[in-house]
Amino acid sequence: MSSFQTGGAEQVAVDLAAFQRAAGHDVLAVAIAEDPDGPRAEQLRRRGVEVHLVPKCPGFDATLTARLAALFATKGVMLVHSHNQLSLVYAAPAGWLHRVPVIHTKHGVSQDMQGRRWLRSAASAFVDAHVAVSQPTAAVVLGQREVDPNKVHVVANGIDLSRFAPDRAARARVRAELAIPRDAWVIGSVGRLSPVKNHALLVRAAARSLPRGGRLLLVGDGSERERLVALARELRVSDRVLFAGERHDVPALLAALDVFALPSLSEGLPLALLEAMAAGLPAVATDVGGVSTALVDRETGFLVPSDEVAPLAARLSELHADPGRAAKMGRRGRVLALRRYSAVRMAERYMDLYALLLLRHSRRVAAVRPSALLARIWRANQAPRAITDAPRHGDGRPHGDHPRSPAALAS
Repeated sequence: MSSFQTGGAEQVAVDLAAFQRAAGHDVLAVAIAEDPDGPRAEQLRRRGVEVHLVPKCPGFDATLTARLAALFATKGVMLVHSHNQLSLVYAAPAGWLHRVPVIHTKHGVSQDMQGRRWLRSAASAFVDAHVAVSQPTAAVVLGQREVDPNKVHVVANGIDLSRFAPDRAARARVRAELAIPRDAWVIGSVGRLSPVKNHALLVRAAARSLPRGGRLLLVGDGSERERLVALARELRVSDRVLFAGERHDVPALLAALDVFALPSLSEGLPLALLEAMAAGLPAVATDVGGVSTALVDRETGFLVPSDEVAPLAARLSELHADPGRAAKMGRRGRVLALRRYSAVRMAERYMDLYALLLLRHSRRVAAVRPSALLARIWRANQAPRAITDAPRHGDGRPHGDHPRSPAALAS
């Protein structure tokens, strides 16, 4: 993956790795961004996953693919799974050099769709399966001719449903912590504060729709924070817009909300929306990407046009004016999330795809692996920096070091 920072694609990788470890597989998690460390690394460590940094040099790194292939050879990797654009470009050809199946997951529409389409298309030639997290995302991939249509699959994102549910105790605790009145009506959103998430739209809509005493709670951090703080001040709602920063108690924070809002300009299948639904919240979200495949308009919330303030503000006001309807939408959303969007179901579908790809590769004539030569060169120089060792058994052998299953999956 690109990094171990907080994000939806990174959380999918963490949940997938946890499922794979529980099933007895060895898993390597590899981050390749120039500054790739982050909180997801600790989550992976706690699940017994071996975590490595193989940092990319600034600009286009002509050595990174070779270094990844060498790592795969050294660790005995049997399958490579890359997440999002940067990993596709470097890890897919590395997996090909190592002569193992390569699966890639596209978590959303690339923002530089025109500028680097040729690079994605070239890298996709090394991929055996190209997964989109929603049908609309798959449609974009096919429409842009990024990959052979026969390689395209759809696997919907899933979440750890056991973590999300209405929780009165957490609601009271979080509201007390953030000085939110117990009876205040609270809109909330969870996600990094970046331009594509378009929180400015939500701040503008909240300025129109928040009742007296109401609050807008933004959970997350990022480059847009200062701009959003200034916008709230300009709209004279800075006393009612709360910036919680990056938090790791999202289930409790969701319990403190009355409605969830997702104002994004682009999405694949957002985990934040699935989590809000599982928490029993009605949602108002822009109709982009795969959002409409999860949120049923007028049943579990409302879909609104992208980047338009008035419809978003109107739907938020509508939910405030009819709490009974809002509660019913939240209950329906929770039922839908529990039925369709479990992390276990997602992981099982990926594992089925892995098995199919491994079977296909097993039928091919064994070939010399260029990665083996690269590993020799790599060992003679500098090894990639391992930032963790997998937890160890009492005899000193790492968890995952199974004599009968020495191969590993690399995400």
